[in-house]
Amino acid sequence: MRIAVTYENGNIFQHFGHTEHFKVYDVEDGKIIKSEIVDTNGSGHGALAGVLSALQADVLICGGIGGGAQMALKECGIKLFGGVGGSADEAVNAFVAGALAFDPNVRCSHHDSEYGSEGHTCGEHGCGHKCGNH
Repeated sequence: MRIAVTYENGNIFQHFGHTEHFKVYDVEDGKIIKSEIVDTNGSGHGALAGVLSALQADVLICGGIGGGAQMALKECGIKLFGGVGGSADEAVNAFVAGALAFDPNVRCSHHDSEYGSEGHTCGEHGCGHKCGNH
């Protein structure tokens, strides 16, 4: 299993669409066997689902995430565990142990408040996304 986490300075970065790095963990037999930090190369919002697909991520752990990005992840077959904060390593260890606290109804409040009156949602930037599964 491959787990990706939005990453900044050891912690879970709180805005999926603006993350500059993912920390990617390879897990086998309930143990982390390898981890690495991957640059997103300036990709944003829906395009990040394509980055995660290319990394062959099975799971994403993040803070806030908008509806468009959630749909893109779902289309790529990546399971989302959002609304998580704190240490990236601790969150992955909790996930592997089956004890990760997350919010199944997480939303990107940044876009809801800034663009809500215009009907904007995360992922509507015209950048689209590409999944290796299509």
